[in-house]
This record gives sequence, C-alpha cells and structure tokens, in this order.
Amino acid sequence: MKPEDLKQRTKRFALRVIRLVQALPKNRMGEVIGRQLLRSGTSAGANYRAVCRARSPADFVAKMHIVQEEADESLYWMELLTDAKVVEAPRAADLMREANELLAIFVASINTARRKIKPKGARKG
Repeated sequence: MKPEDLKQRTKRFALRVIRLVQALPKNRMGEVIGRQLLRSGTSAGANYRAVCRARSPADFVAKMHIVQEEADESLYWMELLTDAKVVEAPRAADLMREANELLAIFVASINTARRKIKPKGARKG
C-alpha cells in the first residue's frame, strides 16, 4: 500500500470514529470514553502523516510505534463500548475490523523497517 493511500485510509478511519463518537449517549460515560476514542482514533492518521516525513529508518520506526499504539488504543475503546453494550456489536464491527487491519499494516511496516536497520556496531564485510 502506498503512503498516500494509507494517509487516505487513516483519514477515513478517523471520520468514521468521529461519527461513532457523535452517536454515543450524551452522559458522563459516553463523554469520557468518547473523548478517549476520539483522541486515539483521530491521532492514528495524524501521526501517520508524521511517519511519512520520517528522516531515517529509525525515525520511521519510532513514529510508526506511536501510530500502532493509537490504533490499538482505538480498538480497545471500541471493544469496551461494545462489551458494555453501549454500542451494539454489529454497529461497531466493521470499524473494529478496519482498526484491526490498520493495526496489522502498521505492525508489518514496523517489522519490515526494523529488518532494514543495521544493528549498531555492525561492520561492513
């Protein structure tokens, strides 16, 4: 997947998270969990944009770890909402599937980039 495609995909994910949060109950629980989900769900895409400006493979990996954490946190909040029956599981299922797919892409990207980084002290043969 090209970086520009992933930028668009993470942006669409953020927009879908926004719509889900808007549909949450207007009570303390909805506000608290909604704020957390909104923050992490929109942060994944914003931080991925920073990944695209990484200055080195090590910088790429460090920034991508942040993206991975935000995607995983988004998934956690959605799981919590469905497990607590605040959101019906079918309503969140597709968005949760997308979060899992994005998470897998981010993990694979980190692993690929790590293989390209030479260990410190490695000598050219």
